[in-house]
Amino acid sequence: MLFFLSVALCLLALGGASGDEHGANAVTFTSETFELKVPTRPHFVMFFAPWCGHCKRLSPTWDDLGKKYNSQESSDVVIGKVDCTQHTALCSSQDVTGYPTLKLFAKGVEGGVKYRGPRDLASLERFIAEQLGTEVEDDGQAAVPDALAGLVEFTDATFKTVVATGNHFIKFYAPWCGHCQRLAPTWDSLAKTFEHDKSVTIGKLDCTKHREICTEYEVKGYPTLLWIEEGKKMEKYSGDRSHGDLKAFVAKMLGNEAGKQKEDEDADGPRSPVVVLTTENFENAIEQGYTFVKFFAPWCGHCKRMAPTYEELGRKFVGHDKVKIAKVDCTQEVNRGLCSQQKVNGFPTLFLYKGGEQISEYTGDRSLDDMVTFVTSHLGHDEL
Repeated sequence: MLFFLSVALCLLALGGASGDEHGANAVTFTSETFELKVPTRPHFVMFFAPWCGHCKRLSPTWDDLGKKYNSQESSDVVIGKVDCTQHTALCSSQDVTGYPTLKLFAKGVEGGVKYRGPRDLASLERFIAEQLGTEVEDDGQAAVPDALAGLVEFTDATFKTVVATGNHFIKFYAPWCGHCQRLAPTWDSLAKTFEHDKSVTIGKLDCTKHREICTEYEVKGYPTLLWIEEGKKMEKYSGDRSHGDLKAFVAKMLGNEAGKQKEDEDADGPRSPVVVLTTENFENAIEQGYTFVKFFAPWCGHCKRMAPTYEELGRKFVGHDKVKIAKVDCTQEVNRGLCSQQKVNGFPTLFLYKGGEQISEYTGDRSLDDMVTFVTSHLGHDEL
């Protein structure tokens, strides 16, 4: 709450950007009008902050959505928006822990359903139709491909629509390629690992069928593994193709994308076994199994002294399918709201989550043995 308030005061003092810049055709709600209007009919609402880069990129699409639905009196839903730097209490009551948060309210203000899928117009419309039990008009746009065990198989018709927003790790391949065939089981396993993480898509594209896209992305050999953000090629993966290394790369890129966080070790050193979490991927990361999270500040002396031991803790649980060891840098602007929401009052703060819920705070000795004992004591005998 203090974070929301401080940002709001700063924006007022500086004459910050108006919420009207984010989707001009969407209805702007205040705390009062939200409580008054939302219970009367279905609403799809974007909770945002003017300084949020993802919000700015979503704005044109949200504007198109508002133009389509809000211009029809017989529309099934109202497209709205709430500036969380101005209406902090409302956003807090709606469990807004990151921006943008998209929620569809079909049953009043308490019945909101969070949207976690791709942020293109067609996908947003399908979500509305699914929640309201209506049909989407066929506007000729290609549907987002279905994922098999988390793996999305792209085509010419679906590629650009899907990768235009969000994060994507894509294998460009040829069926006859021996290296591609050997990588296939590991790539399927990687997709399975991230199938519940809506902050990233694991996909593949057959370059023998879709040559124009492969040429556009400068694919010159097989397999080529590219990290794509908002439709742009950000990095070509050239590391070891083991499941562990690929998984670590995805975690690193998700952390860098939102927080530009420095790794604890030099670039030439081994990859950190500790997962970097941010506002963008936090909720998805803690949904499954047990997640032990260190909330820290780089300048904190206790955090610095604890860092090597925490890395050892991460190594202890590498490969454990029920436990993740993770960390959040609370000094990163993108994470301040998250740390406030999680009630982090000092550094380091160590919380254990199970199935998306915080179940315990660790306040014991920060030795490796004591932390291992703490985590394992919360696991059932069949999970050890």
